[in-house]
Amino acid sequence: MAIYGILKAIDGIINAKEGIIDAINGIINAIKGTIDSINGIKNAIVGIVKAIYGIFKATNDINNSIYEIFKVINDINNAIYSLNSSINGIANVIYGLNIFSKNT
Repeated sequence: MAIYGILKAIDGIINAKEGIIDAINGIINAIKGTIDSINGIKNAIVGIVKAIYGIFKATNDINNSIYEIFKVINDINNAIYSLNSSINGIANVIYGLNIFSKNT
């Protein structure tokens, strides 16, 4: 009986050793999972920062486009002003010719 008890105790020690090894492997896997989660969070933060940068860049591009549109509108206004000045100049010449022809 004593030998049987000793063998049972040895078997228990072996089983305990296997349980300890399994527990250590579980801890290692948990640490690996935690590291993977941290890397995932880091990658998510990097993605969010890149998205925010993209939004600001797009907003800047839109602002630049609006600025260019207003420059074109300003150029059109300047062209209309020049055309109006030319028409006024022609009208003044015609008016002057009329006065000249009436006086001669």
